[in-house]
Amino acid sequence: MRFLADRIRTRIIPAVLTALGITFLAAGLMSYTDSAQVVPDPSAEIGDVPTASPSDLTLSPSPDATSSPTPVPLITLPRLGSAAPTPPPATSGNRIATRVRIAALKIDLPVVKPPSGYPLCNVAMYYLDPRLGQPGQGKSVYLFAHARTGMFLPLLTASKVSNGRKMLGMIVEVWTADDQRFLYVITDVYRHTPFDHVFDRPFAATSEALWLQTSEGVGTQPKLLLKAEPLSQEAAPHAEAHPNAKPLHCS
Repeated sequence: MRFLADRIRTRIIPAVLTALGITFLAAGLMSYTDSAQVVPDPSAEIGDVPTASPSDLTLSPSPDATSSPTPVPLITLPRLGSAAPTPPPATSGNRIATRVRIAALKIDLPVVKPPSGYPLCNVAMYYLDPRLGQPGQGKSVYLFAHARTGMFLPLLTASKVSNGRKMLGMIVEVWTADDQRFLYVITDVYRHTPFDHVFDRPFAATSEALWLQTSEGVGTQPKLLLKAEPLSQEAAPHAEAHPNAKPLHCS
């Protein structure tokens, strides 16, 4: 019996105490590891900041963090309605059309003031009326020329195919004497417009548009009328805006 008591005192009790001590020590180390944080030295260089391995730290997002970053747009646009209205461009006192080109139809003509008599050849002309204007003035701009070779004949020819559908979307360039270039896009083709009503639409317009007119026959025969909406305005080289006009009196 004494032998059993000595065995319990000298072997079993130390073993149990040792086991309990290891258990308490392990629990303390785990608690310390869970609360540990890696704090970089403020004086260290960027490349010297210590890093922790995944087994050392458990990362958790802050309450304000989102699951994914918000993408940054490549182009920043103002909110609709936030910008002030764009004022109309300033108009020069020398603002008169000097050249018209429709590259898709190989039309490129100087524009001149019309004579008091029969319209000239080899040029286009602008119509004079207080209800009409020049490019950039917010009114209808009315240019016309004969349906002859080297003038507006390509307009008449194209209008005979599918009622001129091919011309829709074509760009019209108009230069002015103050070295500006205006771009318009053709939106409407009006065939067989009665001679006495060619100005009905241009005079009634409430915003700027370019109107191109040519004849479908001689004298008081119906006219072909095209409408083009404004696209843009930019400065142009002086030479481009001032072509060498050589008008002729048509025979």
